[in-house]
Amino acid sequence: MASVTKDQVLAALADVLDPDSGQSVVASGLISGVVVRDGNVGFALEVDPDQGAAKEPLRKACETAVERLSGVLSVTAVLTAERPAGGQAQGQGRGHSHGHGHGHAHGGQAQARAPQADQLLPGVKSVIAIASGKGGVGKSTTAVNLATAMAAQNVRVGLLDCDIYGPSIPRMLNLSGQPEMVGERTLRPMANYGIKCMSIGFLVAEDTAMIWRGPMVMQALEQMMRDVDWGELDVLLCDLPPGTGDAQLTMAQRVPLTGAVIVSTPQDIALLDVTRGINMFQQVNVPIFGVVENMSYYICPACGHRAEVFHHGGARETAQRLGVDFLGEIPLDLEIRTTSDSGRPIVVTQPESPHADSYRRIAAGLIDKASAAVGGAGRAQPRIVMM
Repeated sequence: MASVTKDQVLAALADVLDPDSGQSVVASGLISGVVVRDGNVGFALEVDPDQGAAKEPLRKACETAVERLSGVLSVTAVLTAERPAGGQAQGQGRGHSHGHGHGHAHGGQAQARAPQADQLLPGVKSVIAIASGKGGVGKSTTAVNLATAMAAQNVRVGLLDCDIYGPSIPRMLNLSGQPEMVGERTLRPMANYGIKCMSIGFLVAEDTAMIWRGPMVMQALEQMMRDVDWGELDVLLCDLPPGTGDAQLTMAQRVPLTGAVIVSTPQDIALLDVTRGINMFQQVNVPIFGVVENMSYYICPACGHRAEVFHHGGARETAQRLGVDFLGEIPLDLEIRTTSDSGRPIVVTQPESPHADSYRRIAAGLIDKASAAVGGAGRAQPRIVMM
């Protein structure tokens, strides 16, 4: 059976009329981000924010029209409401929606009121964001090793890869393939090393360029929480992309984050971004669990000489200045890099190493902080105050 093409998808959508304008959804510029991969189709229907709920039947009509095409295995159609209707046609892909590839679709207005926390992650006791102010500081490596360290301490742990544009967790956990379905609309997370994991990297090819706008990112993140069977977890670690953009705000606004961890290297330019990251989480009422200094120092394997390549102690000093905890330091070491790149985290492959011990000590501290936080009164659902 030949796979469906993008042109065929657009032709099918051209037969769907918008009852408000009398034009097809393609001619009226409502369709954006058409993605076709191996018979799995995804696209967005862009509508006026005031019409979001009323356009749900139109979304279903578009979905049905595409499902009728020969070669279509699944359709994911989402409503986004980020501009007034009537703009230029977007059928050739200003942005991208995402196709689950499992025969189900999700509507809902991207700017609608956030779902309640118990609907997103009903069995998860605590949610910890692993964040960084800038890229290249080893945040994902830190997140993976912290997750494996928690699993080694008999903690039921999950890892959500929130980096839609550059998902790296599947490779670091040596996971590939697509998640299985549980029922008609729920995905089973992938698992390795005692960690449940979900990533957009399981749903698209590794080299796919994710050219998505903010509402698409928000919708994808919510689906990876709401439509995934996480089961009962003590801790869900969320590996956020660097910076203070859509993913961070989505998580802060729509998920009851128990706390956030900021990962940084010691040099001054990275520490400036640490301050910005801490300020962002504080503005949205997310507790800061502390700062981790990664690539803190380097010890030569041949002679044992210690070199502070990126300076040393800057993260500790910054944490002290900002009144947050310093959680620990991780060295710059070839073994940490090679084990992460090969999908064999150092906590798993070299559990007796001093590096693994550093991760375990940080993980133990986070477990204690999370337990204390969820055992208390909790925090109110945050609102954006100023950005």
